[in-house]
Amino acid sequence: MCGGLGTRLRPLTDNMPKPMAPVNGKPFLHHLIEQVRDQGMRQIVLLTGYRGEMIREYFGAGEKLGVEISYSSGPAEWDTGRRLWEAREQMEPRFLLLYSDNFVQFNLPRLWRLHRQHGMPISLLLAPKEKGNIRVSPAGKIEAYDKSRSGAGFDYVEVGYMLVERDQVLARFPGCYGFPDFNFSALLEKYAGEAKIAGLVVRDPYHSISDMKRHQLMCDYLSPKKILLIDRDGTINRKAPRGEYVDSWDKFEWVLDTVEAMKKLAMEGFKFIVITNQAGIARNMIEPDELETIHKNMINELAAQGVTVLKIYVSPHHWDEDSFTRKPAPGMFFQAAQEYSLRMDRCLYVGDDERDCIAAANAGCGMLYLSDDGKEPKLAEYPKPYFRAKSLYECTGLIERAYREWEAGA
Repeated sequence: MCGGLGTRLRPLTDNMPKPMAPVNGKPFLHHLIEQVRDQGMRQIVLLTGYRGEMIREYFGAGEKLGVEISYSSGPAEWDTGRRLWEAREQMEPRFLLLYSDNFVQFNLPRLWRLHRQHGMPISLLLAPKEKGNIRVSPAGKIEAYDKSRSGAGFDYVEVGYMLVERDQVLARFPGCYGFPDFNFSALLEKYAGEAKIAGLVVRDPYHSISDMKRHQLMCDYLSPKKILLIDRDGTINRKAPRGEYVDSWDKFEWVLDTVEAMKKLAMEGFKFIVITNQAGIARNMIEPDELETIHKNMINELAAQGVTVLKIYVSPHHWDEDSFTRKPAPGMFFQAAQEYSLRMDRCLYVGDDERDCIAAANAGCGMLYLSDDGKEPKLAEYPKPYFRAKSLYECTGLIERAYREWEAGA
């Protein structure tokens, strides 16, 4: 959907369509197309309106981005339903529909699994938000849609990514008020009232270019950052024996190879965020003050060697608590993404445990798995990208290359 006027983004949109708003030297739509391309999508239809010739002139047939782009153009006054209706001959039987002002990290196979499970005409991505417009069941069925955002229990918003069954959805268009020129959200509201939409909740923060303030936040979010996420026990320091914990600084033993690797990466501009489970707190086997002392000492000693640790995220929860912050759940990753404006699919996590790999996959970031015995973890879903090695130091070149390629793509 690339046809709106983008009035809230003025003065940028005085002379250009909203999807062409520059974000770090490239139109926002450029970043969006790269994202769906990296999820395996190769055929793209751009539904253009206001100043659509600028979009066509920039993207052409899509060769430079490795995709095939076609166009469906109409007046700026056309509403979203009309744009879809006019492009119906260019649609595949099932397609991914995106608005061109939001960006959120998503996992297409997971959205497809939800879509197939519920067998709905539409399955869309949702983000938590106070005063949202959607109420969703724990199973992922959307129960109600309220454009006024005034109802109780409407704790989610759609973020403009949805799988659509073409024939089922288009068959409903003629029954929509004002057809063919109607707002597509009216059909979403109807489907919600009939319990015919599924919703997949994404916890990674979403971003938008809908106004100037959010546009600046988007520029920050999509800017490349040399930040490496890293586990603690077994990665930075030696693990305590099974069932025990490093409960004091005098029991903290560095993994020297990791320290040398961090020093080398720091010389190339990298900074670090530590993400660690510490169930010893919940088990009363580590005093919170002592854990804080350990981490202060760790940060200070690394800083003395030129290594900057931006923050340590700790889950103190027991494994029986089912906490969203305890790995393999991705809560701490999303906290880091929020605080440091990180794009998770442009970050690597380093760890030595199968749970680290699962957490990375759940967060949507890449993984460097450290394994002394060379064995692969048994995972239902591997992070992307995924690397395995015996030590961090031997992978410093690989890490630099991965971040360099991401920066070039940004």
